[in-house]
Amino acid sequence: MAKISILFMGTPEFALPSLEILVRNGYPIAAVVTQPDRPKGRGKQLVAPPVKIAATSYQIPVLQPPGIKDPAFLEILEKISPDLIVVAAFGQILPKTVLDFPPLGCINVHPSLLPRYRGAAPINWTLIHGETRTGVTIMYMDEGLDTGDILLQEETPIPPEENFGILHDRLSNLGADLLLRAVRLLEAHQAPRNPQEDSLSSYAPMLKKEDGLIRWSEEVSTIANRIRGLSPAPGAYTFLNGKTLKIFAAAGIEQSVPGQPGEVGKLTDQGLQVTAGNGYVVLQDVQMENRKRMNVSDFLRGHKLSTGTVLG
Repeated sequence: MAKISILFMGTPEFALPSLEILVRNGYPIAAVVTQPDRPKGRGKQLVAPPVKIAATSYQIPVLQPPGIKDPAFLEILEKISPDLIVVAAFGQILPKTVLDFPPLGCINVHPSLLPRYRGAAPINWTLIHGETRTGVTIMYMDEGLDTGDILLQEETPIPPEENFGILHDRLSNLGADLLLRAVRLLEAHQAPRNPQEDSLSSYAPMLKKEDGLIRWSEEVSTIANRIRGLSPAPGAYTFLNGKTLKIFAAAGIEQSVPGQPGEVGKLTDQGLQVTAGNGYVVLQDVQMENRKRMNVSDFLRGHKLSTGTVLG
């Protein structure tokens, strides 16, 4: 029996394991749709999305339409005529004309336990809010924002040492495994549909720059979660002598220390102590504006930072 034909839509690294698992398991990928190349770096040279690079290596046709509503793309969609559309971190909302096209529908790989953390940045906000469990949902797409029926869902604990980068990679692989199970169920016409409970929904909006600002008057757990939820990118930050200081790793200690919020204390083997709302935060890994990322010990060799200096 011939395997179903799939149109894959994805852009960043999160989508790579999902594309790769479909290819490895012999599913015909009719084409890959991804965002246009974007200028990056100081030279502003055009850089291809990770999914485009992977698709090219597999010799899969790549489409980069300026918009999904573009008539030229809809014509190509009719020619390709896929049985199923798989979406993983594509970056655009699909119109009804696309959603209704494939006979098996459109499914999406979403890194949260829907209906919680609908939106563009679920992994970041899951960590920022200090959640101890998360997961991946394979959902049928509709015209809402991550509101479609659930096909499959898998939960996983979040160890306290995991930051955004580690959890991102783990969920992308978990999502790929779950996607393969979902595609096989669809292929066998055995896929379940479970409506989401809207009363339990929460949102994970696209990150803004101010979401990374550390407020030293907050509780140490809140500060530590913000740091891990934004590490390694885009990075939580504070200010030192008017310049941005990004913080990538830190530990929160709920123990009273003297000083105002943001005040620099002593340097220990664990890192640099900074007073916070209900204790202190130990900075371990930082990056000064226009400098390289480094551990705090190396940072202090090049920056004179005296006790009593106030960050923020």
